[in-house]
Amino acid sequence: MKLQGLSRGSLAAAFALALATGAAAAQPQVPSDEVLRAEARLGLQRMMDGDLEGAIGIFQEIQKADAQSPLGYLLEADAVWWRIYYSTANLVDPDVFAATDLPTTKYDWHFQDLLNIALAKCAARIRANQDVARSYLYQGMAYALRGRLAGLRDQDLPTARAGKKMRTALLKAVELDPSLTDAYLGLGIYNYFVDTLSAIVKLLRWIIGLPGGSRLEGLRQMELAAQKGDLSPGEAKFYLAKDYSRPAERQFDRSIKLFQELERDYHHNPFWPMMVASLHCRMGRTEPCETGYRDVLRRTAHAKNEVDEALHRSAHHALQRRHPNEKID
Repeated sequence: MKLQGLSRGSLAAAFALALATGAAAAQPQVPSDEVLRAEARLGLQRMMDGDLEGAIGIFQEIQKADAQSPLGYLLEADAVWWRIYYSTANLVDPDVFAATDLPTTKYDWHFQDLLNIALAKCAARIRANQDVARSYLYQGMAYALRGRLAGLRDQDLPTARAGKKMRTALLKAVELDPSLTDAYLGLGIYNYFVDTLSAIVKLLRWIIGLPGGSRLEGLRQMELAAQKGDLSPGEAKFYLAKDYSRPAERQFDRSIKLFQELERDYHHNPFWPMMVASLHCRMGRTEPCETGYRDVLRRTAHAKNEVDEALHRSAHHALQRRHPNEKID
């Protein structure tokens, strides 16, 4: 279900506040990054709420409003990553990140094109000495998305290479502007996984000179992004919740709390109660586990979009896995 009260036309109205006034103005000014980010937050709200089409529409309007800004392209790539995630990932087990053995999906080329455009625009702004700190932030976020897709495919070396580039850009961003709290999502993910995937990382550190990390510092940085980030709180909570459910952490109640917060903030998206139900299953709580899965199955029975369709399949699979001799309706 789409959020109410926001139309494509409202985006133009918001951007109009940033345009130069007066008939004498030779050319209207493009919206400031602050104005663009205000619209981006609305798009991210829709994205995390499961309305990927609505989110992409807003991000494409941002591209039109300022064709030189990397922001709209970066965030459209983020929405496409979620599209790939929902269509290929394990949406049942909360601690699983790797999704599929498929080398590509039909969305991959567009995803990579968007990232290439965003990275080129970041580089151009840095060369022009234009909003340099934020340009490094967006550059780091683009490399983070590249690494997230490779990680989804369980491709260790491409993930590590993208993560190394991401880390360099994000460290530069916070060096220039410590207030760019969104950088700590990528830095936190890097620190956590470099420290917890020890066998693989030892080899990669030798192959590509991958800097070390810290599990505890990574969790702290992701918490900071979740609490104080501008564009990153929703996704930071998602990664934290999944990390707390991993065997290295086993903080299931903390993970449930974060997924319940996501359910409260993005209540149209059945993915969040699906994760809550899975965690109850993991903890041996049969009643909320079963009830949660069946609620998601019933809620998505008449799927309105690709997210509902994916969650319907996953809830059916989860119940069938628990009751292999029962016909699940």
